[in-house]
Amino acid sequence: MQEIMRIQADENDASSHSLVLGIATTAEEVEQLQRLRYEVYTNEMDVVFPGAVNGVDIEPFDKWCVHLMVKDLKTDAVVGTYRILSPEKAVEAGGYYSELEFNIDQLAHIRHVLCECGRSCTHPDYRNGQAIMLLWNGLARYLLQNNYRYMLGCASVSLADGGVQASKVWRAAKHDIDAHPDRPVMVPINPYPLDKLTLTDDARTPALIKGYLKIGAHICGEPAFDRDFNSADFPVIIDVANIDPRYKKHFGLI
Repeated sequence: MQEIMRIQADENDASSHSLVLGIATTAEEVEQLQRLRYEVYTNEMDVVFPGAVNGVDIEPFDKWCVHLMVKDLKTDAVVGTYRILSPEKAVEAGGYYSELEFNIDQLAHIRHVLCECGRSCTHPDYRNGQAIMLLWNGLARYLLQNNYRYMLGCASVSLADGGVQASKVWRAAKHDIDAHPDRPVMVPINPYPLDKLTLTDDARTPALIKGYLKIGAHICGEPAFDRDFNSADFPVIIDVANIDPRYKKHFGLI
């Protein structure tokens, strides 16, 4: 693993972790990340991975991607990951993964500086914020060091609750989209029927999407229906120029 940065454990807190962020450099490390993805997604969302073999999420786009990984130095366990597809590698791959779900023609003018992130997950024991902040730091550094400007991704919202959370996300997203008609939008190829989304008083925005929005990302279109993930997938994009100044400083962008 090519190390990027570390977070040391608090010696006075037995529950804290020593974490290191890096880039997977071997096939064995990539397989560890694919196994983590399989475990997290199948256990928590009952995801069906068509290409999975022996508990490993083998996905065709993986070979074109840079894979961020977070490890716990105390146990050497792999506990978090994101994959990044650069615009150059997207050309080699025949497009972005997102294009399996969305028409992104309105983003044509920025494709040369548009990266894609995806297959994000963290082990359930490492969701106190440190692991995900390390991963977001890795995404930001990758953009900065390679002179890219935008990061695109699909944020999956499970439909196991009947679409309650997805409805919460869409109502807020639609309000934002309507308020910014100048922004490009992505059109779902297999749209999720919005009339099936029912909002209840206790609906909550998923933590990952809430985090994206807090940093400065925005949802740029209606959700697509992902049958394998049983999820409503929302297209999300972030412009480095629009990252909240607090996070720019944290990520080393200023």
